[in-house]
Amino acid sequence: MAFSPLNDYIYTMQNELIYFLDIFGTVIFAITGAVKGVRNRLDFLGVIVFAITVGCAGGMVRDCLIGATPVASFRDSSYLIACIITGATVFFIAPWVVGRWRIILICDAIGLGVFTALGAQKALQAGIGPVGQIFAGVIGAVGGGVLRDVFSKEVPAVLTSDFYASAAIIGAALFVLMTRLNFNPRLTLTLTMIFVTVLRLCAMHWHLRLPVARMVGEERKERR
Repeated sequence: MAFSPLNDYIYTMQNELIYFLDIFGTVIFAITGAVKGVRNRLDFLGVIVFAITVGCAGGMVRDCLIGATPVASFRDSSYLIACIITGATVFFIAPWVVGRWRIILICDAIGLGVFTALGAQKALQAGIGPVGQIFAGVIGAVGGGVLRDVFSKEVPAVLTSDFYASAAIIGAALFVLMTRLNFNPRLTLTLTMIFVTVLRLCAMHWHLRLPVARMVGEERKERR
């Protein structure tokens, strides 16, 4: 019992860290969503919708799947408010932001790392097994982007991009491995975020991607 105040303090600090990272990741993804809306020539409402979609939708789907309902975005207005403010800000400073696409992609890589780690962590706290933890990490990280691309009438970038969802899968698997090896929870969370972010940045730099199946016509053209 003598250690219970310390344990309570550690538990509170860990939850506060997770909450901060969740808001941080939401803002990062909201930026990428808003920029995509501006590049698609959407109006003010459209940009806000894209910011909310990318910032919150992945987490909403993840929370529903692991039974954490009502979802965090509905229980705490901070998530939606952060997306709205971020979307509005990007809309009004678009001339100075949208052209810096490389910086946006770096921010997106950071958001990918944050949400992969948080998704796996939340699934672990909910008592979900290893496969479910990986799935929750990936859904939380890529779900919003998939909906954004569907709204834009595009094939989701996670299915065609250079090592995007793959980085989330590998990172979530690393999270499960470290958890099984009884790594410190905070260290596990931090290392997962860093690993996914770095892996995504390396994929961008060296254009790493999974192989694409060849079609019969393509093989004939190569022979010619």
